[in-house]
Amino acid sequence: MNASCRDIVARVLKGEEASVTTLASRYDMSFAAVQKHVAVLEDAGLVTKHRQGRERIVRGNPERIARARELLTRMEDLWRARFSRLDAVLAEPDPELAEPDPELTEPDPTDSTDSTNLTNLTDPTLPPDRKE
Repeated sequence: MNASCRDIVARVLKGEEASVTTLASRYDMSFAAVQKHVAVLEDAGLVTKHRQGRERIVRGNPERIARARELLTRMEDLWRARFSRLDAVLAEPDPELAEPDPELTEPDPTDSTDSTNLTNLTDPTLPPDRKE
């Protein structure tokens, strides 16, 4: 629903019944465009139209708006609950990540006891005077 439709609904829900002609005079669009907006709102049940003489009077349908609000509130509650459960799952520590796998960690180059640190190993094929 675009801003013009929302404004039309807001106007007619405030008790400001209006003819399509009166509504069209308030917008920077053609009468036909406003008439189409009203038709879409009528199809959705958000407004009703009735004939009064030669004019079509548009009235808001507060019961339908209340029903839509209830549905949207239920949907919001459902999604909030789902996101809360997702947040809880994501907040739980992952047991696989609690203790790092020593084979996957980088060796500490300053640790002289680290047997995987290649700088601390001697090459047995080198003569004793050339060992590093």
